[in-house]
Amino acid sequence: MTSLGQILLLVLDIVWFLVLAQVIISWLVSFEVLNLRQPLVYQFWSGLNRLLEPIYRPIRSVLPQMSGLDITPLIVIVAIYALRIVIAQNFF
Repeated sequence: MTSLGQILLLVLDIVWFLVLAQVIISWLVSFEVLNLRQPLVYQFWSGLNRLLEPIYRPIRSVLPQMSGLDITPLIVIVAIYALRIVIAQNFF
């Protein structure tokens, strides 16, 4: 059972890293450090959006509209930490 718990924790770590990478890239795009017209930046950005949008969509449907502020990644990161605690307590 511990190997299953370790695999779940690994998947959660990967999702956490992807969410963090998307947040950092969105800040860099907003502050015009990165430009989405560059092919490599656009491919990385669209790939992250395609990977994370299925996770974000249910949360965004519940949250009220906040003008210009998206707290969905923060909620996902908190949920990942909560899942890590549950998995660690039940598998180890």
